[in-house]
Amino acid sequence: MIKNLLFDLGGVIMDLDRNRCVDAFKGLGMKDPDDFLGLYGQKGDFLALESGEIGADEFHRRIRPLFGNPDLTDAQIDDAFNQFLIGIPVDRLEALRALRSDYRICLLSNTNPIMMESKIAEEFRKEGREMADYFDGIVTSYDARCCKPGKEIFDYAERTCDLVPSETLFFDDSQANVDAARSFGFHAVLVRPGDEFADLLRNFCENLTPAPDVR
Repeated sequence: MIKNLLFDLGGVIMDLDRNRCVDAFKGLGMKDPDDFLGLYGQKGDFLALESGEIGADEFHRRIRPLFGNPDLTDAQIDDAFNQFLIGIPVDRLEALRALRSDYRICLLSNTNPIMMESKIAEEFRKEGREMADYFDGIVTSYDARCCKPGKEIFDYAERTCDLVPSETLFFDDSQANVDAARSFGFHAVLVRPGDEFADLLRNFCENLTPAPDVR
Protein backbone atom coordinates (compact mmCIF):
# COMPACT_ATOMS: atom_id res chain seq x y z
CA MET A 1 0.00 0.00 0.00
CA ILE A 2 1.35 3.41 -0.96
CA LYS A 3 1.50 5.75 2.03
CA ASN A 4 4.15 8.24 0.89
CA LEU A 5 4.67 10.25 -2.29
CA LEU A 6 8.24 11.41 -2.96
CA PHE A 7 8.57 14.11 -5.61
CA ASP A 8 11.41 15.46 -7.67
CA LEU A 9 10.98 19.21 -8.18
CA GLY A 10 12.19 20.28 -11.63
CA GLY A 11 10.31 18.70 -14.52
CA VAL A 12 7.72 17.22 -12.15
CA ILE A 13 6.34 20.10 -10.07
CA MET A 14 8.34 23.04 -11.44
CA ASP A 15 8.51 23.66 -15.20
CA LEU A 16 12.06 24.18 -16.53
CA ASP A 17 13.77 25.83 -19.50
CA ARG A 18 17.47 25.01 -19.59
CA ASN A 19 18.02 26.90 -22.85
CA ARG A 20 16.69 30.10 -21.31
CA CYS A 21 19.29 29.80 -18.55
CA VAL A 22 22.08 29.06 -21.03
CA ASP A 23 21.12 32.14 -23.05
CA ALA A 24 21.02 34.31 -19.92
CA PHE A 25 24.53 33.25 -18.91
CA LYS A 26 25.79 33.85 -22.44
CA GLY A 27 24.21 37.29 -22.31
CA LEU A 28 26.35 38.06 -19.26
CA GLY A 29 29.51 36.96 -21.06
CA MET A 30 29.93 33.29 -20.16
CA LYS A 31 31.32 31.51 -23.20
CA ASP A 32 30.35 27.88 -22.61
CA PRO A 33 27.51 27.50 -20.08
CA ASP A 34 26.56 24.25 -21.85
CA ASP A 35 29.71 22.74 -20.36
CA PHE A 36 28.29 23.17 -16.86
CA LEU A 37 24.50 23.07 -17.10
CA GLY A 38 22.64 19.84 -17.71
CA LEU A 39 18.93 19.11 -17.60
CA TYR A 40 19.38 16.34 -15.03
CA GLY A 41 22.68 17.28 -13.40
CA GLN A 42 25.39 19.93 -13.28
CA LYS A 43 29.18 19.95 -13.61
CA GLY A 44 32.11 21.82 -12.14
CA ASP A 45 31.33 24.54 -9.62
CA PHE A 46 27.63 24.22 -10.42
CA LEU A 47 27.77 20.62 -9.20
CA ALA A 48 29.82 21.68 -6.18
CA LEU A 49 27.04 24.11 -5.25
CA GLU A 50 24.31 21.53 -5.83
CA SER A 51 26.08 18.86 -3.79
CA GLY A 52 26.73 21.17 -0.85
CA GLU A 53 30.50 21.17 -1.33
CA ILE A 54 30.45 24.98 -1.53
CA GLY A 55 27.95 27.67 -0.57
CA ALA A 56 26.54 30.55 -2.58
CA ASP A 57 29.30 33.04 -1.70
CA GLU A 58 32.08 30.70 -2.78
CA PHE A 59 30.12 29.79 -5.92
CA HIS A 60 29.87 33.45 -6.91
CA ARG A 61 33.58 33.96 -6.28
CA ARG A 62 34.56 30.95 -8.35
CA ILE A 63 32.39 31.52 -11.41
CA ARG A 64 32.66 35.31 -11.72
CA PRO A 65 35.91 35.04 -13.74
CA LEU A 66 34.03 32.94 -16.34
CA PHE A 67 32.08 36.04 -17.37
CA GLY A 68 35.10 38.26 -17.99
CA ASN A 69 33.47 41.02 -15.94
CA PRO A 70 34.78 41.52 -12.39
CA ASP A 71 31.99 44.05 -11.71
CA LEU A 72 29.22 41.52 -12.30
CA THR A 73 27.04 41.37 -9.20
CA ASP A 74 25.85 38.31 -7.33
CA ALA A 75 22.28 39.37 -8.09
CA GLN A 76 22.97 39.39 -11.83
CA ILE A 77 24.44 35.89 -11.66
CA ASP A 78 21.54 34.62 -9.57
CA ASP A 79 18.95 36.14 -11.86
CA ALA A 80 20.52 34.42 -14.88
CA PHE A 81 20.70 31.12 -12.99
CA ASN A 82 17.03 31.38 -12.03
CA GLN A 83 16.08 31.60 -15.69
CA PHE A 84 16.31 27.80 -15.57
CA LEU A 85 13.02 27.86 -13.63
CA ILE A 86 9.80 28.81 -15.39
CA GLY A 87 7.36 28.34 -12.54
CA ILE A 88 4.78 26.09 -10.92
CA PRO A 89 1.24 25.99 -12.34
CA VAL A 90 -1.34 26.72 -9.66
CA ASP A 91 -3.18 23.47 -10.39
CA ARG A 92 -0.08 21.50 -9.36
CA LEU A 93 0.11 23.36 -6.07
CA GLU A 94 -3.56 22.59 -5.50
CA ALA A 95 -2.96 18.92 -6.38
CA LEU A 96 -0.14 18.68 -3.82
CA ARG A 97 -2.35 20.17 -1.12
CA ALA A 98 -5.19 17.79 -1.96
CA LEU A 99 -2.90 14.74 -1.87
CA ARG A 100 -1.80 15.52 1.69
CA SER A 101 -5.17 14.32 2.94
CA ASP A 102 -4.34 10.77 1.78
CA TYR A 103 -0.52 10.59 1.70
CA ARG A 104 2.61 11.92 3.33
CA ILE A 105 4.18 14.21 0.74
CA CYS A 106 7.97 14.66 0.53
CA LEU A 107 10.39 16.40 -1.82
CA LEU A 108 13.71 14.97 -3.04
CA SER A 109 15.50 17.43 -5.30
CA ASN A 110 18.92 17.98 -6.81
CA THR A 111 18.95 21.75 -6.42
CA ASN A 112 20.96 24.60 -4.92
CA PRO A 113 20.48 27.23 -2.20
CA ILE A 114 20.41 30.12 -4.69
CA MET A 115 17.31 28.81 -6.46
CA MET A 116 15.75 27.33 -3.34
CA GLU A 117 15.87 30.58 -1.39
CA SER A 118 14.65 32.78 -4.25
CA LYS A 119 12.62 31.60 -7.25
CA ILE A 120 11.54 28.24 -5.80
CA ALA A 121 10.41 29.77 -2.50
CA GLU A 122 8.58 32.53 -4.39
CA GLU A 123 6.68 30.03 -6.52
CA PHE A 124 5.41 28.13 -3.50
CA ARG A 125 4.41 31.40 -1.80
CA LYS A 126 2.29 32.70 -4.67
CA GLU A 127 -0.83 31.10 -3.21
CA GLY A 128 -0.09 32.68 0.16
CA ARG A 129 1.56 29.59 1.64
CA GLU A 130 5.05 28.29 2.42
CA MET A 131 6.77 25.12 1.20
CA ALA A 132 6.04 23.49 4.56
CA ASP A 133 2.34 23.75 3.73
CA TYR A 134 2.87 21.40 0.79
CA PHE A 135 5.43 18.90 2.11
CA ASP A 136 5.84 16.74 5.19
CA GLY A 137 9.56 16.50 4.46
CA ILE A 138 12.03 18.30 2.19
CA VAL A 139 15.37 16.82 1.11
CA THR A 140 17.76 18.83 -1.06
CA SER A 141 21.04 17.65 -2.50
CA TYR A 142 22.97 20.53 -0.93
CA ASP A 143 21.65 19.70 2.54
CA ALA A 144 22.24 15.96 2.07
CA ARG A 145 25.65 16.70 0.46
CA CYS A 146 24.98 14.11 -2.23
CA CYS A 147 22.91 13.90 -5.40
CA LYS A 148 20.52 11.60 -7.22
CA PRO A 149 20.84 8.96 -8.54
CA GLY A 150 23.27 7.93 -5.79
CA LYS A 151 22.07 5.60 -3.06
CA GLU A 152 23.28 7.97 -0.35
CA ILE A 153 20.60 10.58 -1.01
CA PHE A 154 17.80 7.99 -1.10
CA ASP A 155 19.06 6.60 2.22
CA TYR A 156 19.14 10.16 3.56
CA ALA A 157 15.54 10.71 2.45
CA GLU A 158 14.49 7.46 4.14
CA ARG A 159 16.01 8.57 7.44
CA THR A 160 14.97 12.20 7.48
CA CYS A 161 11.46 11.68 6.10
CA ASP A 162 10.84 8.34 7.84
CA LEU A 163 10.07 6.53 4.57
CA VAL A 164 9.59 2.84 3.93
CA PRO A 165 10.60 2.33 0.27
CA SER A 166 7.95 -0.33 -0.45
CA GLU A 167 5.29 2.12 0.78
CA THR A 168 6.67 5.07 -1.20
CA LEU A 169 6.02 6.18 -4.78
CA PHE A 170 8.74 8.35 -6.33
CA PHE A 171 8.15 10.73 -9.26
CA ASP A 172 11.11 11.96 -11.35
CA ASP A 173 11.72 13.13 -14.91
CA SER A 174 15.10 11.36 -15.14
CA GLN A 175 15.12 7.72 -16.19
CA ALA A 176 18.40 7.20 -14.32
CA ASN A 177 16.84 8.46 -11.09
CA VAL A 178 13.72 6.33 -11.57
CA ASP A 179 15.82 3.23 -12.24
CA ALA A 180 17.94 3.95 -9.17
CA ALA A 181 14.89 4.38 -6.94
CA ARG A 182 13.45 1.08 -8.13
CA SER A 183 16.74 -0.69 -7.46
CA PHE A 184 16.57 0.61 -3.87
CA GLY A 185 13.07 -0.81 -3.37
CA PHE A 186 10.92 2.23 -4.10
CA HIS A 187 7.99 2.30 -6.47
CA ALA A 188 8.84 4.88 -9.12
CA VAL A 189 7.22 6.59 -12.09
CA LEU A 190 8.94 8.46 -14.93
CA VAL A 191 7.41 11.88 -15.61
CA ARG A 192 7.67 12.71 -19.30
CA PRO A 193 7.08 16.14 -20.90
CA GLY A 194 3.36 16.84 -20.84
CA ASP A 195 2.66 14.41 -17.99
CA GLU A 196 0.93 15.52 -14.79
CA PHE A 197 1.80 13.69 -11.60
CA ALA A 198 -1.84 13.54 -10.48
CA ASP A 199 -2.74 11.57 -13.62
CA LEU A 200 0.30 9.32 -13.25
CA LEU A 201 -0.61 8.59 -9.64
CA ARG A 202 -4.13 7.64 -10.62
CA ASN A 203 -2.86 5.32 -13.35
CA PHE A 204 -0.28 3.79 -11.04
CA CYS A 205 -2.81 3.01 -8.32
CA GLU A 206 -5.06 1.32 -10.86
CA ASN A 207 -2.22 -0.98 -11.90
CA LEU A 208 -0.32 -1.35 -8.62
CA THR A 209 2.20 -4.18 -8.33
CA PRO A 210 4.53 -4.77 -5.38
CA ALA A 211 7.91 -3.05 -5.40
CA PRO A 212 10.93 -5.38 -5.48
CA ASP A 213 12.28 -6.36 -2.08
CA VAL A 214 15.94 -5.37 -2.20
CA ARG A 215 16.50 -5.05 1.53
